[in-house]
Amino acid sequence: MTDSALIEAADHAARHWQYDVPGRLDRGGDEYMRMMSRMLLDTFNPYKPAVIAWPKLDDEARQRLISLPIWDIAVQTEGKARLRILAFAQRVTAQPLREALERMAFEENRHKEVLSHLVAAYGIALAPEPEYVAPRDPEWAFMVTGYSECIDSFFAFGLFELARRSGFFPPELVETFEPVIQEEGRHILFFMNWITWYKRRMPLWRRPWFLLKTAAVWAFLVWERIGIARDVNGTPQDANFTAKGSEAVAGEIDPAELLDICLAENDRRLSGYDPRLIKPTTVPRLARIGRRFMRRRAPRGG
Repeated sequence: MTDSALIEAADHAARHWQYDVPGRLDRGGDEYMRMMSRMLLDTFNPYKPAVIAWPKLDDEARQRLISLPIWDIAVQTEGKARLRILAFAQRVTAQPLREALERMAFEENRHKEVLSHLVAAYGIALAPEPEYVAPRDPEWAFMVTGYSECIDSFFAFGLFELARRSGFFPPELVETFEPVIQEEGRHILFFMNWITWYKRRMPLWRRPWFLLKTAAVWAFLVWERIGIARDVNGTPQDANFTAKGSEAVAGEIDPAELLDICLAENDRRLSGYDPRLIKPTTVPRLARIGRRFMRRRAPRGG
């Protein structure tokens, strides 16, 4: 099999997966845990950041890439995610759940390596990275990372598709980054099924406390994103860079159109996995509610 055929086969396997145990599964049972863990493990894409052939960009395309206001936050987010997931994995004894968590941490670190190679290839200057400190509460940290990825991935799916349609990035660069975007889809799918399984496993008396903890995580994430600015190593950064990213990628895009693309891409990227797996619903549901109150702008010149 040629290298291109191997890459295509790995990419297809990372997007289409069915568990080989038929029938309805108890969402708090061991078989369900094995299903969600096997999904993450079986769909692993073995690409290597060190051998990615970054396409040559002309000056205009390189300048567009450099001007995106996301690189510092993106690199640091992946570094934090790896440490948080690994810290939580060390508390888990059940297999293959622990193996799946360790694989997820590996992939987050690989995302950081991809970004590091990208910024080096195109001469993007980054602020010095902070020291990554292990969390005192690994469960809280894992939940913050998981729910944060549910928010960020939903919009990243749409922005990535906007970049492809608009020609903001050359097609070769889009294809190079595609596996990273799909991996984030696998991560949020795994996380939401872990949340469901974990809640079902815990005693009834613990569930109200866990619901309060979940609400606190969401409150923290909302507070983090509505802040006008966040300081990253002394440099003001927009804590909610979705708006900046969409404006950079496609100009003053219609918010209704952006939500339509995000919803469609979210459905497309998660559609190839076993239908018994629970898909993230909170962000898509909020997007659909907000979309009801929006009208798409008329085409310019129309």
